[in-house]
Amino acid sequence: MKGRINLINFIIIALKVIFLLGFLILIHEGGHFLVAKLCKVKVNEFAIGFGPTIWKKQGKETKYALRLIPLGGFVNLEGEEERVESKNSFSEASIPKRMAIIVAGGLVNIIFGLLVYFILMSSIGNNTSLVVDKTMPEYAAQQSGIIIGDEIIKINDKKINVKSDIDKILNKSNGEELKITIKRDGEQKEISLKPTAKEHKSTGIYLKSGDNSTKIVTVEKGSTAQRQGLKANDKIQKINGIEVNNREDIVTAINSSKDNEKIIFTIHRGNNNLEIEVTPDTLYTYYLGVQFKPAQNNIPNNMYYGLFETRDFILTITDNLKMLFTGNVGLDQMMGPLGISEAVANTNGLQDFIYLLALISLSLGVTNLLPFPALDGGKFVLLLLEAIRGKKLKQNTEINLQLLGFALLIVLALYVTYNDVLRIF
Repeated sequence: MKGRINLINFIIIALKVIFLLGFLILIHEGGHFLVAKLCKVKVNEFAIGFGPTIWKKQGKETKYALRLIPLGGFVNLEGEEERVESKNSFSEASIPKRMAIIVAGGLVNIIFGLLVYFILMSSIGNNTSLVVDKTMPEYAAQQSGIIIGDEIIKINDKKINVKSDIDKILNKSNGEELKITIKRDGEQKEISLKPTAKEHKSTGIYLKSGDNSTKIVTVEKGSTAQRQGLKANDKIQKINGIEVNNREDIVTAINSSKDNEKIIFTIHRGNNNLEIEVTPDTLYTYYLGVQFKPAQNNIPNNMYYGLFETRDFILTITDNLKMLFTGNVGLDQMMGPLGISEAVANTNGLQDFIYLLALISLSLGVTNLLPFPALDGGKFVLLLLEAIRGKKLKQNTEINLQLLGFALLIVLALYVTYNDVLRIF
């Protein structure tokens, strides 16, 4: 019976992964397809998947195909791979038309991801207003005179739209004095305060939340853990000689250490057991010490909060990309099809699945538009170069650049898959 349940769960997860990847690929390639049609460029084939064809249908001009391996897709345009002198050829279309066709797929994924996320956030409700419902004893807000019913409207003359705006300012405050503008009884009032600092310890290691695994998922760049030798995929067995069985045990052991005290991690790496000494950093989190009233649960209000949730969603993706290019996030933290499959398997309900759909769609769209050969962003750069030079690149040069980019992408895909395997198993 247990085997049957496991098999059913596996089938459900497999169907969810196939649907998620297949759908996102469909709308991506559909973007290329529709814009190509609008630009009067002939589409020879529209395919979802790679490998052997399991279904096909020949249209008036285009062959539509479903292939066995659902990890990609393509739109085969007349004159895209080899230049063809024809009025319906991609190679003979104007530069603006070719640019539009190239970026259409990524833009569709980005727009779809943002739209789905906005709808999801707008439909959930359960938002937090900026009206103070409670102040905490011994925290800055109560000590400085903020009272129940005050509405925070500005901090340091910057308009506050949602609670996350306050959190961002506090995170960057470094404990310095803040000028809080509140609305009380219809009038504005300014209150100056220094946020309350709460100390915590950090090594820079990250483990799965809510998972009994003690395997390190990632190690923050430049953290004390990285400097002193801990690595992603190390499995923590003991801390200071005491066995740890889950994430909570590890967090408790780290936070209970004294300032500048070295703690000994006993870890399993490969076929070896190692002991590594790490001195946790002492960090501070800053608080006002208030709880806010729930926001009114109505459609306009939910859409308002959904808009700012979507803004924060965009900024998070942008920040992650910046960290990738500046080296603050390593390539070993990237996720491939296996990692996506694990994330899908860990979704709990429709809401989690839709959130993941939006996140992967946006990530796929942004990644695809990066200026790298073989990606759509790389092709766009070549078209931009053609526009600047006033003439096309030599066909062999363009083909060689695309082949080089494709080879690098294959190497990257293998590396990401290898890391997915280490992280999961």
